[in-house]
Amino acid sequence: MTEPIAHSLPSYALNRTRQAFLATDLRFADRFASRLCGLLATRRVDFGFGRGLWIHPSKGVHAIGMRYAIDAVYLDRRHRIIHIHERLRPWRLGAIRKDAAGVLELPAGAVAQTNTQVGDEIAICQA
Repeated sequence: MTEPIAHSLPSYALNRTRQAFLATDLRFADRFASRLCGLLATRRVDFGFGRGLWIHPSKGVHAIGMRYAIDAVYLDRRHRIIHIHERLRPWRLGAIRKDAAGVLELPAGAVAQTNTQVGDEIAICQA
């Protein structure tokens, strides 16, 4: 039996500090294969504003094989932002953060559009 790339439940990511939705269609990558592949099989047109991928557990991400840039938001175990990599370009490595519990991947520009900053508290919720 093959492992699903990411399971899909009606979920969202909310920046509690700014009272702004980061993703209203949030997917989860919480198994080895889904964390490794992440967004590789997606196209930019399929990953527009409102979409997101929560990679957990994860201390860092890569964009090797990606076809478009993303925003990567690193969260600690309390879901506070500890690092942001805006517009991580294709074929680049993101930072590794030892304190990260997971990384929220968002469409490029989502961080700027919502004024999301290091220290903000993010809610990862099932609707």
